[in-house]
Amino acid sequence: MAEKHDGPGGAGRDTGEWAERKLRFAGVSDREVKRVYRPEDIAGLDYARDLGDPGEYPFTRGVYPTMYRGRLWTMRQFAGFGTAEETNARFKYLLQTGQTGLSIAFDMPTLLGYDSDHPFANGEVGKLGVAIDSLRDFEILMDGIPLDKVSTSMTINPPASIMLAMYLVVAEQQGVGWDQVSGTIQNDILKDYIAQKTYIYPPEPSVRLIVDTIEFCTRHVPKWNTISISGYHIREAGATAAQELAFTLADGMYYVEAAMARGLDVDEFAPRLSFFFDVHNDFFEEIAKFRAARRLWARIMREKYGAKNPRSWMLRTHAQTAGVSLTAQQPENNIVRVAIQALAAVLGGTQSLHTNSYDEALALPTEEAVRIALRTQQIIAEETGVANTIDPLAGSYYVESLTNQLEEEAQAYFRKIEALGGVVKAIEKGFFQREIADSAYRFQRRLKSGDYVVVGVNKYADPNEKVRTKILKINPEVQRRQIERVREVRARRDPARAQKALAELRKASQSSENLMPYILECVRAYCTEGEIAGVWREVWGEWREEAIY
Repeated sequence: MAEKHDGPGGAGRDTGEWAERKLRFAGVSDREVKRVYRPEDIAGLDYARDLGDPGEYPFTRGVYPTMYRGRLWTMRQFAGFGTAEETNARFKYLLQTGQTGLSIAFDMPTLLGYDSDHPFANGEVGKLGVAIDSLRDFEILMDGIPLDKVSTSMTINPPASIMLAMYLVVAEQQGVGWDQVSGTIQNDILKDYIAQKTYIYPPEPSVRLIVDTIEFCTRHVPKWNTISISGYHIREAGATAAQELAFTLADGMYYVEAAMARGLDVDEFAPRLSFFFDVHNDFFEEIAKFRAARRLWARIMREKYGAKNPRSWMLRTHAQTAGVSLTAQQPENNIVRVAIQALAAVLGGTQSLHTNSYDEALALPTEEAVRIALRTQQIIAEETGVANTIDPLAGSYYVESLTNQLEEEAQAYFRKIEALGGVVKAIEKGFFQREIADSAYRFQRRLKSGDYVVVGVNKYADPNEKVRTKILKINPEVQRRQIERVREVRARRDPARAQKALAELRKASQSSENLMPYILECVRAYCTEGEIAGVWREVWGEWREEAIY
């Protein structure tokens, strides 16, 4: 008979013939995993209350009755680099290879509301995404792409309303009605204070801009998703899956309350809220995270906010494979990581998906790497059979137990955040930042000790490895050409119209009026992004975060 010893987790472990490989088993989030899960692990599970069929409250099994049997998820690769011309060419390449939606990556100056000729932009123009200074850039970016046929996601936050205005004006130029355009702006500033740090203004006016877009789109752009409440950046900063889930939904509740405080009925705007989650390497935890997120949100919207429209209860999500999991060492291994993460997102029931390119730990992706990333999704969709049935892991003792566990951990965080005075107060007190920093530190310690293995990095590493992956390099000429263009735009526009539009925006920004009509007029007058954001810097000031220790 095998001997036993007690290890972490309590239960005796066999040390004889059936000895386990290690004392404790845990995934990326360091949640201990039992040897086997049994009926007693989900003893209280009630099918109608906790799962329901796909398309039915609480949507644990999926938001639509037919899910991928009716329509596959949108394959939406995040793309953007250099100038608008170069990114337009990449968009057309992706659409020709079977991508079904666009996702715009902006460069750092654009994300922070600076024009390409601002001194702070020097060296960053077109590096991390496409440079957009004015409507002229957007016209080129979407040239030849019919906005009534393609849905577009834009990953940008403080200047999100400006980019949305540019998109809508290009639609006008194409003769496409605002009621025909569809897509998403990320527009989630709270996670910027928590994790991504591309904020500009203090929280209050930043949230005001978001509510302005929610109100405006509710009235005038009915197919547009007004916000993509994002856990991706929270996770990439080092959060666990439970923290990503909890902090993202807490942010979502804050936006719902802000829009309701504006006087909007929850059922007017809630169906256009969307979410964005990371997908890391812990396969079952990630699947459970999506299922727990849908169930939690449905309950929150119906029970806490009294939403009556079933579409208000649905948590629709975009997913992206975990950039932070990619390694510069043995970069081809990233193809495998991305495939597994993408499979988890699909089994979790995402509505759209970006698969990272294997070379992204080294540079922006090459065309070859982008194609492999997209083909990964297409192979999952067309060859594996996983899209043939919905939520096939339902009823699994392990997956259902994990789903319950994640929901309970998220609810515990909601109570902590409420006790701190809400999301903004918790940000000001450094709560989220400290929680994420602690998780990131614990993970790095596990990596260093070898408790968590990353193949090719802390195990199976090749000391003689020479990386031969092609690298995409941004032509230094990009910055010069972009500066020329923005200066040409300023020289050719009607100066009186531009100055009048900026003056009216400044005045409206000092009031409580919805700013979207004023932003649209600025865009039509070819005011630059830097000029519009500059008005708000002048009126509202800039946010400075206190260091968190």
